[in-house]
Amino acid sequence: MRLMRYVGLLLAGVFTAGWVQAAEPIRIGELNSYTTLPAFTLPYRNGWQLAVEHINAEGGVLNRPVQVISRDDGGRPGHAVRIAEELVSREGVVLLAGTFFSHVGLAVADYARQRRVFFMAAEPLTDALTWDSGNRYTFRLRPSTYMQAAMLAEQAAELPVTRWATIAPNYKYGQDAVAAFKKLLQQRRPDVEFIAEQWPAQGQIDAGAEVQALLAADPEAIFNVTFGADLARLVREGRLRRLFAGREVVSLLTGEPEYLDPLQNEAPEGWIVTGYPWYAIDTPEHNAFVAAYQARFNDYPRLGSIVGYNTLLAIAAIIEAAGSTDTEALVAAARGIEFDSPLGPIRFRAGDHQATMGAFVGRTALQEGRGVMVDWFYAYGNDYLPDEATARQRRPSE
Repeated sequence: MRLMRYVGLLLAGVFTAGWVQAAEPIRIGELNSYTTLPAFTLPYRNGWQLAVEHINAEGGVLNRPVQVISRDDGGRPGHAVRIAEELVSREGVVLLAGTFFSHVGLAVADYARQRRVFFMAAEPLTDALTWDSGNRYTFRLRPSTYMQAAMLAEQAAELPVTRWATIAPNYKYGQDAVAAFKKLLQQRRPDVEFIAEQWPAQGQIDAGAEVQALLAADPEAIFNVTFGADLARLVREGRLRRLFAGREVVSLLTGEPEYLDPLQNEAPEGWIVTGYPWYAIDTPEHNAFVAAYQARFNDYPRLGSIVGYNTLLAIAAIIEAAGSTDTEALVAAARGIEFDSPLGPIRFRAGDHQATMGAFVGRTALQEGRGVMVDWFYAYGNDYLPDEATARQRRPSE
């Protein structure tokens, strides 16, 4: 398995420096919100850096080394587009990769469409990226809001509650997540009703006011989509005012170490979440990845780490299959391609350019003063997507 050979070479300290000096590198343009959301994007950068080292240690791609030219988009769509143009026009990159926030990802995807540049969207989750605003040149790695909402709705449908409230950041990611969860849960449970919606601005939550509004609605269960510092404020204010006492909470992304670990002993207990229990996954591929990551960075991986790693593995597999860096050849090769990853095989669907990378679903718990995921399982991405023909109908014609 090529992934295992990558890891073995790095741990053994084996590098093929001679050809790296001689061959013209394949230049990949990468941009992300490093200063805006470092909790996720810095581990993500570690992940793709590790993958580049692994790939180059094995001889690169098409017998050429991979070189990533990375920039900070500041979490601003206009700035991201300007950076994308600089990477393509001045730096001569053969493709673009990265972005975190959904509105930034959509802006870069539109740039890729106009300029006919291949774009591997690593992290933005909005459904529009591969469906309503999908385009020929954009592919997405992470499971979308629809996919993760479907995973959570499956679990929420088993709860003995009918009155729900939602809280989500008021931009494309949050809007898509709430819409998908409501639709998918009500398909499974027609008796469910949504009695309140709260829409704080991303990064600017007034947690006291939001918690008070949710308490006033008096739901039996809450669907939460906040993350990062907003999640921490919501958890702390909700605990203080006993918002979560006696209520079920279903929460997107909360099991990711980026967001759960900073809460330490204040981490919520019993929430149904998507996340990444890196400490409990016991497969040869994942164990090798964790060992290599810890050896390289003297730290444990976050979800961002494995997203960054898989992003470069996917790009390398696509270029290798294309046999060149020509954009149209990359598009043709990416449709339907499958590659190995620390989470097992991942395939990019030809119908909508969505990868089948899954997510871990479980409940939160406190163990030794820190939040963890328990009773988790890996939800395979393709099991939570409409069939490719149906998904293709949601995309603009090419």
